[in-house]
Amino acid sequence: MRIEKTKLEGLIIIHPDVFSDNRGWFTESYNQQKYRALGIDVAFIQDNHSYSKEIGTLRGMHFQTGKFAQSKLVRCIRGNLMDVCVDLRKNSPTYLQWDCIELSAENKLQLFVPKGFAHGFVTLSEDVEILYKVDELYSKEYDSGIIYNDTQINIDWSRILPNIDFIISEKDKNLRTIKEVELDF
Repeated sequence: MRIEKTKLEGLIIIHPDVFSDNRGWFTESYNQQKYRALGIDVAFIQDNHSYSKEIGTLRGMHFQTGKFAQSKLVRCIRGNLMDVCVDLRKNSPTYLQWDCIELSAENKLQLFVPKGFAHGFVTLSEDVEILYKVDELYSKEYDSGIIYNDTQINIDWSRILPNIDFIISEKDKNLRTIKEVELDF
């Protein structure tokens, strides 16, 4: 297993070891000891599983604040998606910058998203499933997010998935801008 740094401080792509033969393949999706050796020393306490039926389903940009801020370990187990993260840590050298990484069942990449990042994704195929581990429980009180098309952050969604009308939940359509959100990490 090896890690690859992204342009955002602390956001890490994980390339797992995959053992293939004529029967198929095997990989460890998580091994606490190996992740700690890579510098990812997080105690995950909840697993989440999300399914998106149609191409162009956009979920995000989500995060939790305060004592319920979450680190995430994300992987796609069916289909493919573009995972997008925004650094919301005010003292970070990459504050308000974003990056995107394609995750797919085929490439088996994982993404470690530290506390203080907004996280979202858009599906690039139909029938997409994503699994992610978090190190804090869900809290409705501390649940937050920023609108996907915030002009200050300026995520280039048309580059990610051109010429498509996104499928977005009412909740995500009504998220606030970065100027309107209290950031407490």
